[in-house]
Amino acid sequence: MQPLRIAEPRYRDLLLDALSGDRLVAMAVLAPGWESDYEGRPRLCPVACLARVVASQELDHGTYNVLISGIARVRLVRELPPTRTFREAEVAVLADHYPPDETERIALRERLRNALLEALPDLVQSPGQLGPFLGDHVPLGHLTDVLGYLLEVGPAAKEALLAEPNVHRRALVLLEHLAALAEAGPGRGPVLTFPPGFSAN
Repeated sequence: MQPLRIAEPRYRDLLLDALSGDRLVAMAVLAPGWESDYEGRPRLCPVACLARVVASQELDHGTYNVLISGIARVRLVRELPPTRTFREAEVAVLADHYPPDETERIALRERLRNALLEALPDLVQSPGQLGPFLGDHVPLGHLTDVLGYLLEVGPAAKEALLAEPNVHRRALVLLEHLAALAEAGPGRGPVLTFPPGFSAN
């Protein structure tokens, strides 16, 4: 889940189009160098997040508070011609890939639990925070996605996690980031607020 504040006209158009149909939007990341052409069509990173608009509230001056829920990774196949104020693309869904070794999967979940307790004990132990995601009923892929959001590791690392469909590989990358957090000491590492607040759009 991610709260967004929608203000730019093209994103308002995108939101209204989604609300009038399937309520789906693709959240893409601009590739490095986008600053010189932000108002145009700067290059996009190849993998995006397909999300559903769960709730929306119109505010003064035509802005919106929106709550979206990520539902799948998608690969950008091709961008469509610019006939709308917002960008449209053909995409292909990238399903999570689970290697067949269930023993490894169980071990990775346990290693993530232990690493989280060492690096982020408050988020694990505080009611309503990260603890509920650590239960066996939550797929490892979902857990890695929550952690991938939670850790502030820089745009390139975030995109690499998003672009990795192999769940075990994602878990291993996250374990490296958590080890670095543990070395920094509790409370010193870069961590976002959980649950997240509204975007600054």
